[in-house]
Amino acid sequence: MTLRPFHQASWNEPILLELSSPGERGLIVPEVEDELRAAVGDPLAGLPPELRRTEPPALPELSQPQVLRHFLRLSQETFGNDVDIHLGLGTCTMKYSPKVNEELVRSANVADLHPLQDDETVQGMLEVLYRFERMLCEISGMSRFTFQPAGGSQAVYANARMMRAYHEARGEGHRDEIVTTIFSHPCDGAGPATAGYKVITVYAGDMGYPEPDAIKAALSDRTAGLMITNPEDTGLFNPHIDEIVTLVHDAGGLCHYDQANANGILGVTRARDAGFDLCQFNLHKTFSSPHASMGLPCGAAGVTDELAPYLPSPTVEFDGSRYSLDYDRPQSVGKIRAFHGVPSAVVRSFAWVLSLGAEGLRQVAETAVLNNNYLAQKLSDVRGLEVSFANENPSHRLEQIRYSLAKLQEETGVGTLDVARRTADFGVASYFPSHEPWIVPEPVTLEPSESYSRADLDTYAEIMGEISREAYEEPETVLNAPHRSTIHQMDPAPHDDPERWALTWRAYLRKSEAGAPTASVDLE
Repeated sequence: MTLRPFHQASWNEPILLELSSPGERGLIVPEVEDELRAAVGDPLAGLPPELRRTEPPALPELSQPQVLRHFLRLSQETFGNDVDIHLGLGTCTMKYSPKVNEELVRSANVADLHPLQDDETVQGMLEVLYRFERMLCEISGMSRFTFQPAGGSQAVYANARMMRAYHEARGEGHRDEIVTTIFSHPCDGAGPATAGYKVITVYAGDMGYPEPDAIKAALSDRTAGLMITNPEDTGLFNPHIDEIVTLVHDAGGLCHYDQANANGILGVTRARDAGFDLCQFNLHKTFSSPHASMGLPCGAAGVTDELAPYLPSPTVEFDGSRYSLDYDRPQSVGKIRAFHGVPSAVVRSFAWVLSLGAEGLRQVAETAVLNNNYLAQKLSDVRGLEVSFANENPSHRLEQIRYSLAKLQEETGVGTLDVARRTADFGVASYFPSHEPWIVPEPVTLEPSESYSRADLDTYAEIMGEISREAYEEPETVLNAPHRSTIHQMDPAPHDDPERWALTWRAYLRKSEAGAPTASVDLE
């Protein structure tokens, strides 16, 4: 196989506010007729003066063609799973989302709904929410789910809140510690920390996963629960998971199963069957709803019957003939997100599961595991790239693997971030490290989902092999990459210097006018 020539489109595109031309319009809105104005009156009359603008917002002024060209040019500078191979964003399960599902969510039946509509007018959407909840209950073994959290991290936070409510209702509000593990998703520590818990992190043993004795040592009468990912971000499934869950239960704690990356275990294992009390899925990962540039996700949080009273409000109920939203939940932890979450993500995932069925879901898991281990075999010939914990634990990994480029870095000076930047020159998107801290030195986390063909995996392995060759024979090529991407290397200083941060256009203008150093702020 020969690597194809590639060069990313680069437009040096200004932002809309820079393109703005005073007086230009994309649409001329007609003046309101006198009769209508008289009938409606002043629509702002009910607003307190302090909430009214004193002048119109400084919005960009552009024609329709200008706006269209702008976003089309930006789209040509964007990587994604629909553009090329996107398996390098390890632990994020990038996969193909069937376009028929996009048609569903863009239809007026979904897109034009309003969250404040009466239940009687949204029976179809409520049925989708209810039926997909039942599907996830079957897949996980849990009793109830909420789709309100806007992502996996918020679902973990919601479950931490429900843990707290459960313990307080039992008179055990003193339980203020959560145990997690170093290779679990970072949100398994961040979520409970945000909810006010002290977080105790258990490190991996010699085999690459936490041992029961290490978990036991972290437990006490202050333990509220365990939040763990399995398989962890190494791709290793912990064979002691039943014993670990029992230890936490014996200490009076609850167990949360982070299944954001359940791609390798669908139809094979279930959270409840392993004794877990809570779990969460990321619909924008495992269930094929797109990440959408990290926006519009859905973290589905599931619980047992015992914890169901604490679910965020409202829940979707069905009395045999009618679907309704239940807000009368006195023990609920309340709102986690506005309204009902992101129903479009649920619609996509619902359609995806319907198209596959139970056998198809298991085939997804089997194909993802096969792809992962096939790629690992192909990469075994890449000089300087090693599988983490391979010497201590040669077991097959599941849906992903955390590799290490420590040997490559030691022998050539080329490290993880250098290689990640160089992959952009071959038209594939990668951000290898994925999760801090770098317990595995120079980490490379790859996760080929079931979406990738054998040819895709062969191409990716060939790219990694070529970058390895360059590192040993012409390291400057890799160290100075990317060469054929949208932008080239940037000065990392703005990330470390608050004086140079500009999170919005107006903040950038203020700092520029104030004379703060902004030379390294890249507006492309």
